[in-house]
Amino acid sequence: MAKALEGVRILDMTHVQSGPSATQMLAWLGADVVKLEAPTGDITRQQLRDLPDVDSLYFTMLNCNKRSITLNAKSPRGKELLTELIGRFDVLVENFGPGTLDRLGFPWERIQELNPRMIYASIKGFGDGPYTKFKAYEVVAQAMGGSMSTTGFEDGPPLATGAQIGDSGTGIHCVAAILAALYQRHATGRGQRVNVAMQHAVLNLCRVKLRDQQRLAHGPLAEYPNKTFGTEVPRSGNASGGGQPGWAVKCAPGGPNDYVYVIVQPVGWAPIAELIGRPELKDDPEWATPAARLPKLAKMFQLIEEWSSTLPKWEVLERLNAHNIPCGPILSTEEIIADRSLADNEMIVEVEHPERGRFTTVGSPLKLSDSPVEVERSPLLGEHNEDIFRGELGLDDEEFRLLAANGVI
Repeated sequence: MAKALEGVRILDMTHVQSGPSATQMLAWLGADVVKLEAPTGDITRQQLRDLPDVDSLYFTMLNCNKRSITLNAKSPRGKELLTELIGRFDVLVENFGPGTLDRLGFPWERIQELNPRMIYASIKGFGDGPYTKFKAYEVVAQAMGGSMSTTGFEDGPPLATGAQIGDSGTGIHCVAAILAALYQRHATGRGQRVNVAMQHAVLNLCRVKLRDQQRLAHGPLAEYPNKTFGTEVPRSGNASGGGQPGWAVKCAPGGPNDYVYVIVQPVGWAPIAELIGRPELKDDPEWATPAARLPKLAKMFQLIEEWSSTLPKWEVLERLNAHNIPCGPILSTEEIIADRSLADNEMIVEVEHPERGRFTTVGSPLKLSDSPVEVERSPLLGEHNEDIFRGELGLDDEEFRLLAANGVI
């Protein structure tokens, strides 16, 4: 069965995480993704290694289903080969520092001349303006996109989220933009420039906090557990951020992830009161309505926690779900890797690697009935040089050997 993006060719000039996460998603959707690396390789091949002289998990988990070629694009012959490659691909994706490809002699105008159908997608830290040349990293994007100032507890410092919303979150935004550009190309016949900034992607994911910033002009945010409010949205711990109050309550035996997140909807209060052994609160005017409970959210969740802390989280989950009360256990990374349902849904998969052996990685969250995903291993450095440079560009044996010997490929 043909894949959704079969026939689409991606020249992947990305490195580290934001770009590789985007191109990996495109590869899972069926595109032929050729990762172009410097002869020394993507730096993450060596970062955070758990095995000596083997590509790290950092690299292997972000570069599945791709092919790898090496090229020194700063060398004269390297520039010529890159020129030929640009003419053969549909999409070029890069996340270098601002102006890097321009300085190599490949600005957008030149790429358009070489391939008018080319979609040139760039991931940068920031848009045009005073931040343009700032170095961008995951947590820098979280800091400047609105996430960190609103994450944590009221009396604590700003915190980074464990989800990689700055890097992989931006990668997903880039995928959406590339797919839109490919779709538009069917109508126009032209490629186009695609730009996605990490700060902008994080901000897009923080829009509810911008909503609440504007709501503050009309008074305190009643669904927040905070006692006082200033002129900016405060950190509010584990508050849900939505219209229904929620919190993570402790469970037995009290380990670091022995918690269940509980949301108290209006219809859920009566069964919760029964479960926690306080049936009289169902009809007590001090507790019976959402308006009555809002001023004492901390006390409400304390009452729930007094009950939940006596039971294991899976039993708490079972009892709450029996009454259709929205809830979920806090799953540790160890529990996630061992989760049977995630494996059955091909979200936790095992992949064979020729040097590493078997490793566990995350599968595709995009499920298409006519384009199923089989996660394949990441490529070894330069593994497909011969396929591309000899098979497609027609280099003869002698030049191929000399280019490899001289560090051009």
